[in-house]
Amino acid sequence: MADELYKRYMTAAAAYRQHASTCKSCSLDDRCADGQSLYADFAKHQDGYNTHLAAKRR
Repeated sequence: MADELYKRYMTAAAAYRQHASTCKSCSLDDRCADGQSLYADFAKHQDGYNTHLAAKRR
């Protein structure tokens, strides 16, 4: 399970980075609609992975 969570997290991160590297509208503080959607997906997967890691430490 952790491997799959990590893969989704890294895939979402790569998709956001790829978009941000080419989008003229996106910045660290402001994102276009596509950039915001990709960032939200990345954040959701990052949160899920971090929650999983925190649960393992308990």
